[in-house]
Amino acid sequence: MPGHEDIRKFAVSYEDAWNSGDPERVAACYAPEGSIVINRGTPWQGRAKIAEMAAGFYADVNRMRVILDDLRIAGDHVAFIWTFTGDHSGTGNALNVRGWEEWDLSGDCLIQSSLGWFDAEDYAAQVAGR
Repeated sequence: MPGHEDIRKFAVSYEDAWNSGDPERVAACYAPEGSIVINRGTPWQGRAKIAEMAAGFYADVNRMRVILDDLRIAGDHVAFIWTFTGDHSGTGNALNVRGWEEWDLSGDCLIQSSLGWFDAEDYAAQVAGR
């Protein structure tokens, strides 16, 4: 099981991966058959699908920046608490969205599964400029 310092370093590398704008770098943070589910939606399973999910965020959000706000560690279960900012690609409206991911990590400190959460109604209101 990865130690706290390894997990902290991994979390920073995950933040860096999102800020690279490269969906493949985001996907590389996951185990080969890793998965993410966002707001109880359809699972994105495997690195190819995870890269597709990340590419969708990059398409929707210009100048996307992910900020690691906090990290909670309980063994191999981690809460990665984040904010992302940018401008919506369709409306140009500024976005400042807060959320978190709950990770189960593999022994080699990759994300085996992630449950991601953010307030979808707040996101929609920001997109609309309300």
